[in-house]
Amino acid sequence: MSLLRFVARSMLASYFVINGVKAFRHPEELLETAQPIANVVLPAVNSVLPESAHGYLPEDTIGLVKCTGLAQIAGGLGLATGIGRRLGAGVLAATMVPHVLASNPLAAKSPERSLAAAQLSKNLALLGGVLLAALDTEGRPNLAWKVRTQKELAAKEAAKRKAERERDARSIAAEAAKVAKKRGRRARKAAEGVLS
Repeated sequence: MSLLRFVARSMLASYFVINGVKAFRHPEELLETAQPIANVVLPAVNSVLPESAHGYLPEDTIGLVKCTGLAQIAGGLGLATGIGRRLGAGVLAATMVPHVLASNPLAAKSPERSLAAAQLSKNLALLGGVLLAALDTEGRPNLAWKVRTQKELAAKEAAKRKAERERDARSIAAEAAKVAKKRGRRARKAAEGVLS
């Protein structure tokens, strides 16, 4: 791991850890912006998950804000320390989606539109940053690349073996034709000798 990658990931993760702590300790400060999201997310999640999982989900907006805060703390720490960094970055990306959806500059009143547009661009930039971090393989090929490369190498090797077998088969067929031709000449000579 390069020092620059570590520093950059830690800088990005610090924003989420700080906001996660703030959301967990003081969720009431975020209720106004989180309420519209909670009104959409909580019923949708409850309808998808089985009844046995409902007890583990937050029931109100404060619970949702606290859960999001915990997810941001865990994801930020994973990203910063490098322990589960790609998973942590994926969790952070998932927590940013509601923020992006909530920061709609068109819904804001005229004097607040520029502030809402700035908030939207910040949220999009953070989402893009954690998505890049989630996909970063640190210069090492990922599993899909390795599988694709092995498949291509196997296909080339199979084509090479097939060409060798075809060349061998052609040489064997040519040799067999020569032998058959010689035998044919001998047979004709022998037939001519018998007839004479």
